[in-house]
Amino acid sequence: MISKSKRLEGQVALVTGSSSGIGQGIAVALAKDGANVVINFHSDEEGAADTLKEIEKTGGKAIVVKADVSKEKDVEMLFEQAKKEFGRLDILVNNAGVQADASLLEMTMDQWEKVIGINLTGPFLCARAAAKEFVAQGVQENTSRAAGKIIFISSVHDIIPWGGRVNYTTSKGGVMMMMKTLAQELASHKIRVNSISPGAIKTDINKQDWSTEEGKKQMLSQIPYGRIGEPEDIAKVAAWLASDEADYVTGATIYVDGGMVLYPSFSE
Repeated sequence: MISKSKRLEGQVALVTGSSSGIGQGIAVALAKDGANVVINFHSDEEGAADTLKEIEKTGGKAIVVKADVSKEKDVEMLFEQAKKEFGRLDILVNNAGVQADASLLEMTMDQWEKVIGINLTGPFLCARAAAKEFVAQGVQENTSRAAGKIIFISSVHDIIPWGGRVNYTTSKGGVMMMMKTLAQELASHKIRVNSISPGAIKTDINKQDWSTEEGKKQMLSQIPYGRIGEPEDIAKVAAWLASDEADYVTGATIYVDGGMVLYPSFSE
């Protein structure tokens, strides 16, 4: 049995969209657990530099790579850079995601294609590239019991409808079935595939909601546990899923949401 002071020591993790919010939190947490990290960003170069600084502060090692995960050539380059720098890959966290909200009657093709491209096509392209690496390298028992780990960062809206965001909910529902299908298909290669579905997490993307008393009250009304989540809440689960402590877990979705999927409006 592998025994290390840090659960991910000697492993390499690639985290898409890790220049801010949940992705940044996951990248830092994996580094603290011993992994070398590939920080991916598309537009927020300053945020990616901040992630790198946080990792280096804790003695970790990381590189920053700009890539648009919705583009096949960018994804190929991203994985080539990871392998060139670190020589291997053990963990993929498919975190990159966007919203472009509009009602169905007003939604444009640009809004639809942007969200589907980054939230659904991107995870497919990255998972395919990672799986090829994992199959080629196989299980290296001094590193991990699995040949590789793929973690999708989805949303409670993979099961909760959300009016005015059909592109987003469709992408997250698709991620759920992609994860399950890949988990089934790749299990024989000793590749574990799982999802984390966050609820309301305090990040810049929803700052307009939690930064006002009225918005905070509205958010809390949907969270039975009585607090808004932090990126660290997701990061801790991601680090566990990537470790051998979760070696018998594949094809699972873990809802980290303070109970949002319990539909609190039905509690009385």
